[in-house]
Amino acid sequence: MPPATSSERVCVGVVTGAHGVRGALRIKSFTADPAHVAAYGEVTVGEGEDSTVLRITGKAKGAVVAEMEGVSDRDAAQALKGKKLYVPRSALPEAEEGEYYHDDLVGLEVRSLDGEVLGTIKAVHNYGAGDILDIREAEETGGGEMMLPFTREAVPEVNMEAGYVVADPPQWTSEKGDEDGSEEE
Repeated sequence: MPPATSSERVCVGVVTGAHGVRGALRIKSFTADPAHVAAYGEVTVGEGEDSTVLRITGKAKGAVVAEMEGVSDRDAAQALKGKKLYVPRSALPEAEEGEYYHDDLVGLEVRSLDGEVLGTIKAVHNYGAGDILDIREAEETGGGEMMLPFTREAVPEVNMEAGYVVADPPQWTSEKGDEDGSEEE
């Protein structure tokens, strides 16, 4: 069977390192329940074609601990550090209304309330306080990067069919000026 394309598979976690000396892995899970990283059947490691079974054995700070078929020592586990774990999209439940898989948001255009193109979603991060959109700004607006909380206030509209989100970034104040960025006299 040919490997699934990136749109046919979803990243459910990433190996963050070894746990112990017997080949256990520390995995940062991207699933709502961290233990569900192993709940959707076999996973594909990285860009490979072969899939394997994960078995959750415990928890570690900010991660789950799992055993993987074919990984039996610390060196083999450590060699997988940074590898993403994928499952077929067909194995996942449909996202509920107002919920989105991170992989589906990556690549969407970001527009202002006025329709101006602000950039493109490069990644979705969650450091514990909620999802954050990592946006590569359009060249016309500076070409830098912007982090935006993925909340209804900051992202009032997601249009998956048309391929964009509408963003209302918070207004920042200048260190040297007032809220509109002008210099104080």
